[in-house]
Amino acid sequence: MEIKICGIRRREDIEIINKYQPDYIGFVFAKSKRQVTPEQAAQLSEMLTGDTKTVGVFVNASCGDIKNAVDIAGLDVVQLHGDEDEEYIKNLDVDCEIWKAVRVRDGADIPDVRGADRLLLDKYTEKEYGGCGKTFDWSSVGTVNTNKPIILAGGLDKDNVNNGIKIFNPVCVDVSSSVETDGFKDEKKIKEFIITVRNNEI
Repeated sequence: MEIKICGIRRREDIEIINKYQPDYIGFVFAKSKRQVTPEQAAQLSEMLTGDTKTVGVFVNASCGDIKNAVDIAGLDVVQLHGDEDEEYIKNLDVDCEIWKAVRVRDGADIPDVRGADRLLLDKYTEKEYGGCGKTFDWSSVGTVNTNKPIILAGGLDKDNVNNGIKIFNPVCVDVSSSVETDGFKDEKKIKEFIITVRNNEI
């Protein structure tokens, strides 16, 4: 089971990441309290040790801005978290994986998105494109209309992640706010989350 820690923005965050070695970290380029610039992401990426890969999170950015960020920060993955459609993805000229977030409404089917390598499931909220820190109603999800690998996000923490894994059988789990204290990444919480997920595989 792969693990992504999203919202990395400080040297101290990278020190924690290097210690516990999640599979991915996320840099948020959209407007957010966790927003970083491509140049900041590049500097933080240079501090990484091990095999942790970098994901850039974008919301309705231009294709040019995304390509620029990929080139500057050396991203391994582009995560599209806005209203980007299949035509947009087709026109996105980047040499890396593309993940598309699907904001799940309670009781609704989960659609496929052509052109994306993976689908990330997050809770639908009317005013936000993600990062609300809440789960969608896992019990009310309709048909999952894709054979693509699924990443589970939205309100995961050490207490509910194993149940989410059982229900959706994702290839990766994605966490951000629940491993923070007062808006900053918390080493103890990151350690507990990673241990919980990895112990589930034994």
